[in-house]
Amino acid sequence: MARKKPKGRYWIAFWLGFFLVVAAAVVGRQKAALDTAARLRALRESRGVLEATQAELERRIRVSTTAEALLPRVARAGLHLPADTATTILVVGRDRPPR
Repeated sequence: MARKKPKGRYWIAFWLGFFLVVAAAVVGRQKAALDTAARLRALRESRGVLEATQAELERRIRVSTTAEALLPRVARAGLHLPADTATTILVVGRDRPPR
């Protein structure tokens, strides 16, 4: 027996199904893209907060390592700063200055 050629309603059903599959794929990709964009936005915000925290901590380190901040703590500990003549400059390597 010869095969029958599909009728028009089968072609319409086939193309409708094909369209629905492609549309579902497009919607899925759009949803994934929106989710990725939202995650990226959240990561950028948290990075900004972390960079601000880092800058504040670096500023606090710079301020607390100045002589104005350290000298009172050294004095409270009972220590004193050496005179300039009491320091020794060590030179490491072959290029030693002449004595």
